[in-house]
Amino acid sequence: MTDSQIKAAALQGRKGGQRIACLTAYDYPTARLLDEAGVGLLLVGDSLGMVVLGYPDTTHVTMEHMLHHVAAVARGNQQALIVGDLPIHSYDSPSQALENAQKLVDAGADAVKLEGGVRQADKVKAIVDAGIPVLGHMGMLPQRVLEEGGYKKKGKSEEEFEAILDGCRALEKAGVFAIVLESVVADTAQRLTDALTVPTIGIGCGEKTCDGEVAVITDLVGAYPWFVPPFAKPQSNIAEDVSKAVRWYIQQA
Repeated sequence: MTDSQIKAAALQGRKGGQRIACLTAYDYPTARLLDEAGVGLLLVGDSLGMVVLGYPDTTHVTMEHMLHHVAAVARGNQQALIVGDLPIHSYDSPSQALENAQKLVDAGADAVKLEGGVRQADKVKAIVDAGIPVLGHMGMLPQRVLEEGGYKKKGKSEEEFEAILDGCRALEKAGVFAIVLESVVADTAQRLTDALTVPTIGIGCGEKTCDGEVAVITDLVGAYPWFVPPFAKPQSNIAEDVSKAVRWYIQQA
């Protein structure tokens, strides 16, 4: 097994046990700080399109963006497993998915993440069969925000639960080491967690309904004040600190 596969297997082995803490990272200093603080899973998410690049959603993010930021994060990391997002239209076929997954690995990622279930299982299998760990993503899928006309909570009905479960099981069979559940109602997230054999990592799914949690780093540290998700739990206010420092500098210049 490669070092990346060993790290992924270790996280998979925490199903129902030690909780998984995951944070996004997009640059060298943030990655270094998070790694040194003990975060075991760093996600270079396509959320960088919004909180770093200023786009309205993730559909503007390209492979070039992802490769640039994965490489920066890799330079700051020593221990954590780095997962790089496959951006929209970079995995439209199994061959394309594998080609772009390898590019992310070459840039410094240990694993990749893609959105969707049943329709993506063949792409996941192609990547896993090539020795690259894959993190799944079910529930609300940000890359489909334009198709769905906004960000909508998932899992409100039994039919939605069954559909999400079918997708998760297809991902399990294809070989993912864990699955992100995004914006799934709490009861449904708990049922999915109980039904699956791989860890679930929740965001916007309620309190401890999953085997772990992922947060966007700018939400956690208060670095992006223009939009704060309702489920975010800021623990500092970096935006205010920066503004204070700059105002002091202007006065002293």
